[in-house]
Amino acid sequence: MISVFLGWMTGLALLLYSASTVVLRSSARFLERARGPVELKLPRGDVATPLDTLLDPLEAANPGLDGIANVLENTDAFAVRALTATEAGRSLDLIYYIWSTDLTGWQLLADIMAAADRGVRVRLLLDDVNVQGFDLAFLAMNQHPNVQVRLFNPIRNRGHWVRRGMEFVLGLSRFNRRIHGKVWIADGRVAVLGGRNVGDTYFGATAAGARNAHDADVILIGPKVADVEDVFDSYWNLGLSLPILTLWPRFKINMRRFRKKLARRSANTKARRYRIEALAGRDAAQVLTERLRWTDNVEVLADPPEKALGQRVGPWLSDTLTEAIAAAQHEVRLITPYFVPGAEGLAVLSDLAKRGVQVRLLTNSLASTDLFAVHGAYSTYRAPLLAAGAQLYEYAPPRNGTSKRDLLHTKIFLFDGKTAIVGSHNFDLRSWNINIELGLRFDQPEMVAELMAMFDKDIAPHCAYSVTQQGRRLVWTSERGGKTVQDWTEPEAGTTRLLTAFLIGKLPLHRHF
Repeated sequence: MISVFLGWMTGLALLLYSASTVVLRSSARFLERARGPVELKLPRGDVATPLDTLLDPLEAANPGLDGIANVLENTDAFAVRALTATEAGRSLDLIYYIWSTDLTGWQLLADIMAAADRGVRVRLLLDDVNVQGFDLAFLAMNQHPNVQVRLFNPIRNRGHWVRRGMEFVLGLSRFNRRIHGKVWIADGRVAVLGGRNVGDTYFGATAAGARNAHDADVILIGPKVADVEDVFDSYWNLGLSLPILTLWPRFKINMRRFRKKLARRSANTKARRYRIEALAGRDAAQVLTERLRWTDNVEVLADPPEKALGQRVGPWLSDTLTEAIAAAQHEVRLITPYFVPGAEGLAVLSDLAKRGVQVRLLTNSLASTDLFAVHGAYSTYRAPLLAAGAQLYEYAPPRNGTSKRDLLHTKIFLFDGKTAIVGSHNFDLRSWNINIELGLRFDQPEMVAELMAMFDKDIAPHCAYSVTQQGRRLVWTSERGGKTVQDWTEPEAGTTRLLTAFLIGKLPLHRHF
């Protein structure tokens, strides 16, 4: 009986291996045929764009320096993108992991189409995982002569979830690699990098009862924007970034109907009200320059495109993070929505704490996270980190009268109160080993101080649980109704979340990375 069972299992394994090999070879041939032409950033022309006119005097007054500003408010993040799209006169180069076709997503699509109508070249690179189901909007945009949409590492089967799922499973080694970085570049003069995707959740535009994401971006102006453009070009021209029409080669959309839908969705009463409140009467000059700081210590951090192929031909962003963490002398503060450090990350942080460096971590609580399966993996690292002397905080802001808490989506690393890294990189194994990530490292004192103050605010007792250990048990301490409260199980999380997180925490898979 056992031999028959083993025979069936061996046969099934061989069948799956053969099918996977066929899928991967077929995908490789398709990628070679379908890849688009090489295209690069546009040089500055003879005619200055509005952004050129705005920024030229500022850069001339700060020769060789870069201007940076934190974008911590969700409405400000929308305003920066909307106004730079409105003022762009040459190019818009955009990368996003998620672009939701909701209130803010449609508004920004309308801003992009308006820019294309003015003659602006638009290149939009989206990760394919979150596009399925929204292809029609992006296919319609792609029909504009000035708009090009490419999908990163796409699955060929569109519109049929069974075939799509089978292709994904059989080609998991390739399709598991995603572009998680986010960047918005206007005219090669302004870049916005950070953790925000495009959607109501990230811009504070959700309906009553829905959650918003607490996030952070950085505006970059100056010479280093050229480095961001070079990174964009490297991803855009990678053989895994395919023109959307190669996946729908004979698909046509009624552009007149799409334009009407775009106008209707982007200019309805709720959209107009939100836009007025987000822009608050400000123009691009105010939004881009009101908090700008100038510095000679900015570095663009980006995973090399070869990481998407599983190739380590140069340092990955995770290598830079590991070095920066290990080099800290006094304090490390980490904000990451998903914390699954693996054996290597745990060792780095534990060694720091044991030699007296203050290690403070803020991540989502089980009550606030949107991925409680990830929280289950994270839960296994709490006890060893606490034993080493680290301080743990779990985000749990007030509910504001709804049944859901806002989500922590910020990715910030702070070192010795002097250096900050802000970007898309979580402290988890996907960001470390699989996904393509982007970020900025800077030493500007006022900017770092602003982020330090944000950290202090976010770990306050009414916003986060302080997790400590008493004997072999964990204790969650917080403030509710003006009183200090201690919980001996994960607070304010339903039975389903508690059970799922517990079971996933018992799986050994993540410990072997």
